[in-house]
Amino acid sequence: MAQRRLIKKFGSIIGGFSASCLTVPVLASPASIGDTGIDALKLHKAPYDLIGRKIAIGQVEIGRPGVFGLDKAVSWNPATKLEQVFYRDTPAKTDTDVDAHAAMVAGVMVSRDKRLSGVAPGARLYSSASGSPSKSGQAEECLSAQFVSQQNGGDVRAINFSFGEPLQRDPRPDATLDGNALLTQCIDWVSRVNNTLFVIAGNQGEGGIPIPTDNYNAINAAYTTQRQGIFTKVDFANLSSEPTGIGKRIIEREINVGPRRSINLVAPGSKIQAYNLTGKVEQVSGTSFAAPHITATVALLQEFGDRQLRTKKPNWSIASRRHEVMKAVLLNSADKIKDTGDGLLLGMTRTVLGKDNRNWLESDAYKDPKIPVDYQMGGGQLNAFRAYQQFSPGQWSPVGAVPPVGWDYQTVEVSSFKDYVLDKPLKEKSFVSLTLAWDRLVELEDKNKNNAYEVGETFRDRGLNNLDLYLMSADGNDTSKSVCASISDVDSIQHTFCQVPAAGRYKIRVQYRNQVNEASQPYALAWWTVPAQ
Repeated sequence: MAQRRLIKKFGSIIGGFSASCLTVPVLASPASIGDTGIDALKLHKAPYDLIGRKIAIGQVEIGRPGVFGLDKAVSWNPATKLEQVFYRDTPAKTDTDVDAHAAMVAGVMVSRDKRLSGVAPGARLYSSASGSPSKSGQAEECLSAQFVSQQNGGDVRAINFSFGEPLQRDPRPDATLDGNALLTQCIDWVSRVNNTLFVIAGNQGEGGIPIPTDNYNAINAAYTTQRQGIFTKVDFANLSSEPTGIGKRIIEREINVGPRRSINLVAPGSKIQAYNLTGKVEQVSGTSFAAPHITATVALLQEFGDRQLRTKKPNWSIASRRHEVMKAVLLNSADKIKDTGDGLLLGMTRTVLGKDNRNWLESDAYKDPKIPVDYQMGGGQLNAFRAYQQFSPGQWSPVGAVPPVGWDYQTVEVSSFKDYVLDKPLKEKSFVSLTLAWDRLVELEDKNKNNAYEVGETFRDRGLNNLDLYLMSADGNDTSKSVCASISDVDSIQHTFCQVPAAGRYKIRVQYRNQVNEASQPYALAWWTVPAQ
């Protein structure tokens, strides 16, 4: 298997994952973060000047990046700035758990090298190694995730998981991806109680690392490869297809049980260039390297959000720091279908294709309101600049009319709804993108009542309330007559990308359909529409 020389010390947990880390020597190039990739370099420059300053993000892997002067394996002084490195919940020891894979993932996020910049070179990265699989498992990985989320005074905006656990190591009898593995429940619990967005590398088969890709509250990433020099196509190596054909048995064990989709978002992950421990530039591929593009984009957006808060801009609140808001913003702004120049397709920059060359308009997610995202591409490909355009108009509540583009963090009560009336008529034949995100409720079975997870403790799944999402005529009240809808019964997101049949006034409705746990449900909503001239 490829990459074995980099990760052999960590054993079987990476065995099915090694196909995600193919390496060959190359020259450096920022293709994945420039306009051929996620278009983050534009945000680094004036007038935006966003590099993630003072924003804390995290990394949890089996190993950790090396630190020059601390670890002998690091034979050069890398431009990757690490705020702190740990072994689980303690400071890292010299020359222990140093891993080239973790170092390259970190470089994608925060490298300050002029030739090969990371997505957010100004961000503060906290990295924890959970340790060799022979000495650790889901409990220790949960401990590491919790500890990283508590750094920077408990203010870590996103945490990257470019690894996972195989089902074979899960202690449950006949374990499946039903959301109940300890690490999966831990991710959903930490997301909620410590308000951090986890970004999880998607599964790639061959025994796989599917846990915790069956989470509800994080973002799961697949990866794209270049076509004609532009990242536009889901790579064949992603395990993100329908469970049919010769590989059906493997795929069924490595995707979510039931109709809930595994992938939320895709990002560049093929032939990504990064420095290894010796300072050599290598070419790496896999979901491992798609995920950090997403994680670090959160740092860019959060630097902007904190700037707005600091200067007391209107329509901004600390809700801008909510992980649900980041999830909704990133998914809603993703590229799907290239705009022809008339703006009707929301200015999207490229058409993203699945492994089978189908685009979003040919997907079941486009045609079926009960399916919010595509099997292979989720909601589309990450576009950092479009995410900025989605985020920058600020927060708008349903109290008054809302602008064509915006977001909100709100609460809806059981058997009720919130209506967002758009302040301008929508343009005929234009498309609308709407995304709703909320959390599954997982609670800690806290034996010693210290409000912190400890090895030996477990979690309780209290389930997912059911919210629905509609685009309706502004004066309508019958959801069965909505223009478009997302009404999945099983997902913690609703997403729709639909065409407006006629010019006119419209509203967005968030409906609390069914109660499973609490009567009051917090949610984040993002919308992008095209007003008529």
